[in-house]
Amino acid sequence: MKAKLALLLLAGSSLLLSGCMSTKHVLGQDDIDYDKASGGGRYTILQDHAPTGDIKVDHLPDLVPKWEPKSRGGNKSPYEVWGKKYWVMDSAKGYTAEGTASWYGKKFHGHKTSNGEIYDMYAFSAAHKSLPLPTYLKVTNLDNGRSVIVRANDRGPFHGDRLIDLSYAAAARLDYHKKGLARVRIEAITPSQNEVYQPASVAAPVVVTPVVSAPAPVVTTPVAVPVPTQEVVENTAFSHLQVGAFSAEASAERLKTRLFEAFDADIKVMVNHQSDGLYKVLVGPYIEAADLTLWQSKLEQAGFGRPVRVALIAN
Repeated sequence: MKAKLALLLLAGSSLLLSGCMSTKHVLGQDDIDYDKASGGGRYTILQDHAPTGDIKVDHLPDLVPKWEPKSRGGNKSPYEVWGKKYWVMDSAKGYTAEGTASWYGKKFHGHKTSNGEIYDMYAFSAAHKSLPLPTYLKVTNLDNGRSVIVRANDRGPFHGDRLIDLSYAAAARLDYHKKGLARVRIEAITPSQNEVYQPASVAAPVVVTPVVSAPAPVVTTPVAVPVPTQEVVENTAFSHLQVGAFSAEASAERLKTRLFEAFDADIKVMVNHQSDGLYKVLVGPYIEAADLTLWQSKLEQAGFGRPVRVALIAN
């Protein structure tokens, strides 16, 4: 569903083909550049598709936007894909747009994104052509009113006039994963270093006098509320870091083994089987928010992507 900026890194590679290989059997049309479809041989799947079986995403925790520095990778401006140049914005502050959203799934699952992280189709992420990476976005499906907060860490989509590519999980949250495309509105959420995002349903605390007063107005747009220190923003309900989610237990166990190989006895890892059939690889538990932050950084630096903070609730 999308072309990766990382394909440019493979431009110097050569792929020996006998004649012009037809991709009609996998792409449904003729005259498709096989090198583009396979990422120069990087992807074994030529046509992107959804994971096997239906997945449920209502149990996935919502992302909590926070200030992050720009990624070292993925922010070069301008950059070029398929002969066309694109410019990266200096800042996402105030950015809003409406257009067509697509999604990308299994073809890219487990591969690097444009900023060097690992794409997880079961996490809430996105690809955008010009926003700085990373950028948090509120995405609303204009056809049904459903919304989700995603973290843009990739470049694309480079097909047609599409505005944004969402991960499969985000598309499922917006209920267009079976349709493929949706009309959406996207709004950038850009907290500063001393601010924490508060969802629209949470009103700021109001000091009232004993007399009857009107209720505090409900905030209708994403806002960033100042707090004294960054430590206050940590949600103490979070106890684990989700490193991956898989439909096959064997895949989850392989990731668990990789984590032990990387960190030995220093890390606490478990595989949690969810009611929707997914096997979640969790690191923890940790009582202190500082420990969550520390291990989030360690895992990212070790090449395991950016883990998501979750609260594990016993049934």
